[in-house]
Amino acid sequence: MGVSLAGNLHHHMKPANTQYDVAVIGGGLAGLSLAIQLAKKDFRVILFERERYPFHKVCGEYISMESWCFLQHLGVPLHEMHLPIIQKLQLTAPNGTAFATHLPLGGFGISRFMLDALLCQIAKTCGVTVLEETRVDDVQHQETFQVNYTSKGVAASTTAAVCCGAFGKRSNLDVKWKRDFISHPARKENNYIAVKYHIQTDWPEHTIGLHNFKEGYCGISKIENDQYCFCYLTTAANLKASGNSITSLQQTVLEKNPSLKTILENSTVQQGFPISIAQVSFAKKKQVENGVLMVGDSGGMIAPLCGNGMSMALHGSKIAAALITKYLHGALTYAQLEKLYQHQWTNTFAVRLAAGRLLQHFFGGEQLSNLFVQTFRTLPFLASYTIKKTHGQPF
Repeated sequence: MGVSLAGNLHHHMKPANTQYDVAVIGGGLAGLSLAIQLAKKDFRVILFERERYPFHKVCGEYISMESWCFLQHLGVPLHEMHLPIIQKLQLTAPNGTAFATHLPLGGFGISRFMLDALLCQIAKTCGVTVLEETRVDDVQHQETFQVNYTSKGVAASTTAAVCCGAFGKRSNLDVKWKRDFISHPARKENNYIAVKYHIQTDWPEHTIGLHNFKEGYCGISKIENDQYCFCYLTTAANLKASGNSITSLQQTVLEKNPSLKTILENSTVQQGFPISIAQVSFAKKKQVENGVLMVGDSGGMIAPLCGNGMSMALHGSKIAAALITKYLHGALTYAQLEKLYQHQWTNTFAVRLAAGRLLQHFFGGEQLSNLFVQTFRTLPFLASYTIKKTHGQPF
């Protein structure tokens, strides 16, 4: 028999005298979509973003179709944007062995430069206070949250009943709070680099490519305006062995894969690229730190080769928004909010994250990668099984 949360309304009222109902730290997919959902329910929301929109992010820019209806519900007019629909996967091993398969759900391509800016505009239209070029320096939690920040060189603070961390893969707050994955920087799973280009090339429009090389892999898929996103992940050790030169790394490591060599030799790089990030971590993370709910990559990051990170960020925001709404309506205590969020997040994503970490190991070495791709060629049903394990259903 179910228990009615509404019956506890008068016992669990939210804290009074806060300037905002919710503070969201980070304006990526998770943060923006969370802010929009809450603002549409007439809550007072403030969002902090270090950059100024629009801007590029290191990201694969392929979104699983499981997110299509959710994004349209937020207000993104996907059906009017003529975006490339991606229905096939081509997988290559370091030695050039190739395997192709149909993607059960498929996906679509759109740059973060375009999508994040659209979501930011929607958020502002919904009434979200968006502070761009703003760094959050600290968050203090007692009965309420005090958020201390620096905006365009000016220090300030505000208060909120709920605080959410959507600041991505790594931030100054991760370091300040000494989160577990920060405490072990030497571990291999904490020491990846990622590099991204926008290019013009002749790659098939409806196919996402996943090309493996020594200690890494590269994805390529079409986005808007006849451009392609070319993004790869490798170990910091691989870059160091190449003299810390991205050009040398690509020539001496990536181009040993014949498919990558062909792409790199027959592509035009768009202005402003490459962009890169370091110290990318796939270690397990907590979903609540110091009372702050972690959303998106802040709460856990799936291996990019699974092609599902952006959908997870969006889905995670939906889980958080529903529970925060109950708390702000007085139907939950904050302790219950924390517990339910961690429980629902784990139930939704734990299997996918574990599958992603396992796949990451298979694609870590040349011989394993070659064997893995050859196994898919021999037993294609294993490919379908693996894809389903790393993807969810429309939400």
